[in-house]
Order: sequence, then structure tokens, then C-alpha cells
Amino acid sequence: MAIDHDITSHLAARLKEARAERGLSLEALSQLSGVSRSMLSQIERGASSPTVASLWNLTRALNVDFAGLLDSSAAPASPILEHIRAADTPSFSEAGRGCTIRILSAPADAGKTELYELVFEAGGSLVSEPHDTGAVEHLTALTGALSVASGEETAAISQGDTLRYRADLPHAIRASAPARALLVVKHISGENPL
Repeated sequence: MAIDHDITSHLAARLKEARAERGLSLEALSQLSGVSRSMLSQIERGASSPTVASLWNLTRALNVDFAGLLDSSAAPASPILEHIRAADTPSFSEAGRGCTIRILSAPADAGKTELYELVFEAGGSLVSEPHDTGAVEHLTALTGALSVASGEETAAISQGDTLRYRADLPHAIRASAPARALLVVKHISGENPL
């Protein structure tokens, strides 16, 4: 029983440490990992042991090594921090809008600098409400052409073009034909995000 308690205590301390290093609240980690806030609190207090599925989701959300959480004497980390296969890349589709969004950035970068691949069907769109003050998006058309609106202004880009625009206003990206793009969202208040 002492061994189980030691593992639970060590795991609780490592998870709490990893969350603190990334500046995440319990609520933010809950949203990133899909593990409830109350369960996270119990795990960090050592009052509950996570399931393997919960532990896997937490390590992905915190961008930490699964084995390293349990082994305090782990070998030096590899310079390769993470390798996510295409089939395992988180993605979602804008319902009815003909746009699939693949999340390429690490979960710890949410709310800082986020990287997405956008795949549009003909007539597809991605319409967004304003982000935080000072937020800027950098959009590069990889294939096809796109129309972008930010506030009252619009611009068109073709394959290879990059457009930077304010994302703290209502904004939208539209494709009249199939297109693929790389989107970087920078959440920076009070600094020059370009």
C-alpha cells in the first residue's frame, strides 16, 4: 500500500508542477484535457488516482512525457519533444460551414500563439467573433485562394500569399473553391504582434 501511496503522491506533485509551469488554472487544464475540474483537483491533492485515459489526456494537454511523470530519475529528455501522427492530430469541422480545422500547436500554447491548418471545401467559411484585445491572425494560403474580412475591411489572397489582420474584431475567412491554409493566432495585448 505504501508504494501505491508514493506513486499517487509523486504523480499528484508532478501534474501540479507541470500545470503551474504552464500557467494553467484547473479550469483551463480541464478544458484542454477533457478531465473535469473536480477530478483534476482530487488528482492533484492525491485523493484520487487518474484512469489511464485521463492520464493520457492530461499528458497530451500539458505536453509532458507519460513515463516521465512516474519516474523521478528519468534520463535526460530527447530533443524531439513530441511527434504527433497525422491521424492523431486533433481536428474538428465547422458544422455546415465546409471548413475542417486541425490543431497543430501544443495545448500549452492555447491563448498565446496557436497554429492551425484550415481545409476548406468550395464555399466553405470560418467566421469568428473578436478575440482578446490586440490579437492578430497570420493567414498563409497553401493552396487555392481565400477572401478575408476583418471588421469592415476585406482582402483576397492566393496560393503562397500571407495576410496579417486584426482578430480583435469580427473576422471571417471564405473560400469559393477548395483551399488549404496555415493560420497563426497571436494573443498579445499591448505589444506589437506583427
